[in-house]
Amino acid sequence: MGNQIINIELCSGEYFDKDFDVAKQKPFEEVKKVDIHRSGFDHLKIKLIMKTKYLQMKTKNSILLLLLLLPSLLFAQKVIVTPSGHPVVTLAGKVLQTPIPSVTSPTGKIWMDRNLGATQVATSSTDAASYGDLYQWGRGTDGHQIRTSATTATLSSGDVPGHGNFILAPSAPNDWRSPQNVNLWQGVNGVNNPCPAAYRLPTDVELDAERVLFGTNNAAGAFASVLKLPMAGSRDFSNGSLNGVGTGGYYWSGTVSGTSSRDLLFTSSGALMFTNGRAYGFSVRCIKD
Repeated sequence: MGNQIINIELCSGEYFDKDFDVAKQKPFEEVKKVDIHRSGFDHLKIKLIMKTKYLQMKTKNSILLLLLLLPSLLFAQKVIVTPSGHPVVTLAGKVLQTPIPSVTSPTGKIWMDRNLGATQVATSSTDAASYGDLYQWGRGTDGHQIRTSATTATLSSGDVPGHGNFILAPSAPNDWRSPQNVNLWQGVNGVNNPCPAAYRLPTDVELDAERVLFGTNNAAGAFASVLKLPMAGSRDFSNGSLNGVGTGGYYWSGTVSGTSSRDLLFTSSGALMFTNGRAYGFSVRCIKD
């Protein structure tokens, strides 16, 4: 058999291609999710989404590597398999993970059934376990989206900041990146698309089509919809504080508008599409492409 490909993906965008040698690798940071996929007799792929960089390793005995590597990763490295899911994962015909949990809207669109980072589908508008993470528009899953992540006042000059801090941007155009880049969340191939494979950020038109179907045009209607959208709040771009948790829902689209981006906003009083600075931390609900 040819070499088996082992992909270990961390989020900073750095790339390596070398023989597998754990002793030569830097200690891993917390693993965010695990993908294992076998496509053919001699091809096994393992992906570990972590906090710092992308590492590609090759070995001639992927089954042995799997047996040796996974126990230490799952326990010593505290691997978290996100409930938001991944594509069906099998090994020698055995399903190791379930499909991405999804719902089909009356619009015909297929959506993830929970926010990115959430541990469950919302059971109410104020179900904290369903809130999930708060992403700055256009950033990847690098740790900044965690509600308690540290902050920095230094803007990023590149698409990948290289750290997991929430970037403060109190001055116009209120973007974490300078100069701005409008192509970071454009479709499944967007530079920093944080959604699982085959999923992406919805457009503002797609989000608004769901809003129109709310039984009531407010937070109650958002939760009663097939998407069960909770009031997960937002994170402020001026000081990193949490706002509106339990009283407002803010959901990014992939659509840009001038120097800002479009989002769905709802409270107990109403729901509408809005435009906000990209350094805000908002919820992400992925849609299937």
